[in-house]
Amino acid sequence: MPATTAPERRTLLTETVLVLGVSLGASALWSVLSLTRDLLDSRSLGSQVTSMNSSSVLGQPWLDLVHQLVGIGLALVPVALALHLLARQHEHPARLIGVDGRAPLRDLLQGLALAATIGIPGLALYLGARALDLNTTVSAANLTTAWWTIPVLVLAAAQNAVLEEIIMVGYLFTRWRETGWGPVAIVLTSALIRGTYHLYQGFGGFVGNIAMGLLLGLVYLRVRRTMPLIIAHLTIDVVAFVGYALLVDHVSWL
Repeated sequence: MPATTAPERRTLLTETVLVLGVSLGASALWSVLSLTRDLLDSRSLGSQVTSMNSSSVLGQPWLDLVHQLVGIGLALVPVALALHLLARQHEHPARLIGVDGRAPLRDLLQGLALAATIGIPGLALYLGARALDLNTTVSAANLTTAWWTIPVLVLAAAQNAVLEEIIMVGYLFTRWRETGWGPVAIVLTSALIRGTYHLYQGFGGFVGNIAMGLLLGLVYLRVRRTMPLIIAHLTIDVVAFVGYALLVDHVSWL
């Protein structure tokens, strides 16, 4: 792509702000408000519960399923928007950011290695932050028990992985580079935003996701592919969501 002019850089930067405004940037603002509310509560953070993947309609499993699927689908619209915007300058935007099937085995192995690297220390950080009253207790799966519960949790994990890694890494890294940002500023800014939209969990979620963002950003700069990042994120969330649903009644520390 030829060098961009100053007006073009401003346009691209404005574009990134707008994409964030209808996706994870908005989530960051809501997370700040959520944490503020929790801090003003008379209870400590560690004694409060953050519920995720909750049923929308009680007593009507089929309607709840429809709500869950529609919510997952709508959450992915910003991904389509980001790829559409990239397509204005790049003929194959998905291939540009490495969301394709060119290296499935390598992507899988790198993704699983990243998941192990992030997941085990991340669990320790969460438990430590909760013990120190710096994080809420995260209830990761609260859907009605039905035949579709586990599949929907897997779909929710996939939605999180695709949305976050394509927007926060593939799209933003491309656009910010085109506006003239250096790699350090790109990685740090992306990681900070990632941490901020997890503040609803507490300070442990904030710090842990900044660390995750830094690692994934550095990996992307090296491999230029988002697929390993998506696989890593998907693996972590599937283990968290499905594992919680299966073990919550049997493990006391969850």
